[in-house]
Amino acid sequence: MHVMVNDEPRELAAGSTVADLVATLGLGPRRIAVEVNRDVVPRASYGATALHDGDAIEIIHFVGGG
Repeated sequence: MHVMVNDEPRELAAGSTVADLVATLGLGPRRIAVEVNRDVVPRASYGATALHDGDAIEIIHFVGGG
């Protein structure tokens, strides 16, 4: 299936979840927030949130500092 991740096209296997995407991108789930079609996905729901063809996903990285 085709999705957009931070405005870049990406191919994922059918049935992929947000957790699969995060793992594929090599991101740790603690310092990111994920939106799917402008809805924030709670971290606890990453594994249960299926992605669909045409979804727009935004991944936001938190950066510490002062």
